[in-house]
Formats: sequence, structure tokens, C-alpha cells
Amino acid sequence: MSIPIPDSNGTCLITGASSGIGEELARQIAERGYNVTLAARRIDRLAVLAAEIEREYDVTATAVECDVTDPAAREALLAAIAANGKHVDVLVNNAGCGTDGPFAEQSAAGTERQLDLNITALTMLTHAVLPGMIERRSGAILNVASTAAFQPIPRQAVYAASKSYVLSFSNALGKELAGTGVSVTTLCPGPTKTEFFGPEDMEKYTSSTPGMFWQTSAECARDGVDGLFKRKRVVIPKAVNRIGAFSGAHTPTSVTLEVLDRFWPVGKEEK
Repeated sequence: MSIPIPDSNGTCLITGASSGIGEELARQIAERGYNVTLAARRIDRLAVLAAEIEREYDVTATAVECDVTDPAAREALLAAIAANGKHVDVLVNNAGCGTDGPFAEQSAAGTERQLDLNITALTMLTHAVLPGMIERRSGAILNVASTAAFQPIPRQAVYAASKSYVLSFSNALGKELAGTGVSVTTLCPGPTKTEFFGPEDMEKYTSSTPGMFWQTSAECARDGVDGLFKRKRVVIPKAVNRIGAFSGAHTPTSVTLEVLDRFWPVGKEEK
């Protein structure tokens, strides 16, 4: 069973769509004939992307400036979609951020934003669109987590825990929705070349992480979209990252923590 067929009254809502994986997900979903609503804080980049998508794929692409950590902004986003005569038939929760370094040295504001973006915004947007999908007996949700979801990671304690939440929440929700016509897929990328890493951090991570683990945003999005359309439960791009995720999930935690504490590089990452 595939996800809902393109509907002129429907749209795919994609958060964090202004760059990286989110931008590529928007392009590849639009390529399959779906209208898209692009949400992020950088409206200038969204507007350019929306114009390109409409020109290249002959669909409706709407750019909406939105900080999805703000409850009022989320309500306004969904109200704007309804005002355009559309309903959300596909939801892609891609927006996320992460910090790297000892937890005690992280700012309280940055930690709170990370939780608000990675957990609360994803959960509440899902909660908002789900009743309509169930009523129509048609819908699909793609939640973007990470291979970090499969084990605790020193110096990325909050990030890994937040992505573990995304994976657990998505798996449980998908089971609840069996038989409703609505599916939930979790995309768990490994290292991906995006703006999530700043230029200095990108050099550090690429030099310390073997190239076989890395992928481009387009490659990651392609696997994610394929999994979404096939209603897969979990998608982990690249075989080497699937092996790593399996190892992280099944190796004794004490061993995993020792290995990661010794070898995982220290720095800061954010998207």
C-alpha cells in the first residue's frame, strides 16, 4: 500500500524545508506530483525554493515563515493551509537541531530550544493533523530522527535522547494507527553533508568519520521518500549505518558508552 495519491486539495507539510534534507525532501515529494507547504524561519530561502518547485514540477508550493517551536506560530501555519482550501495529507517533521559538548556547559536556552524543536513541535504538529487523516482514512507521516536514536551519546546527551524519543513515539504511533489508512515512517540518517554542521565542524567531522558513513542530502532524502511511499516503519540510509544502528541498539550500554566517549569527536552542530 502506498501513501495517499496526490490530491489538488491536499498538501505535504514539510518543516525545516529551507535547506539540507528538508529542501531535498520537498523537491522529491513535489517531483511525485504532491503540492507542498514549506515551513521554516528563513522565508527568503523558502520563497526561492517554492518558486523553483512550482516551475519544475507543476505543483502548488507555498512558503510559510514559521518557528514551529512557537505554539501560536504552529496554529497560524495550519490555519493558513486551511485558508488556502488545503488539508495536510502528508506531514514531514524534519526541523531539528543539536548541540555537541558537555551538557553542563550548554546554555539553558539552547537546551530548551532543542527539546522544543526536536520533541514538542514534532509531537504537537502530528497531533494537530492526525484527526483529519484518520477521518479521511488516508495519510502519511515522516518523522526525521537520526542514527543517534539507537544509543546514548556522551556530549550529545540531549540530542541523542530527543531522537530516541522521535523513534519510540513514531513506532508506537504507527502501531496505534494500523488499519486506519495512516502510516508513520521514521527516517534515521547517519552523517549527512548539510548545514547542520558549520564549516569548521564539517571539516572536523569529515576528517574524523570514515567517508563510507557519509551521504548527501539528496541521497538521504531519496531513501526517506522511498520509505515513506512504501509505508516502511523505519528507514536507515546506507548499509553501514544500518549495521551501526543495530550495534548501538544491541551492544551493552556500558560498552557503547565507553566506545563513544573515547572516539566520538567533540564540537558543536546545529541546523
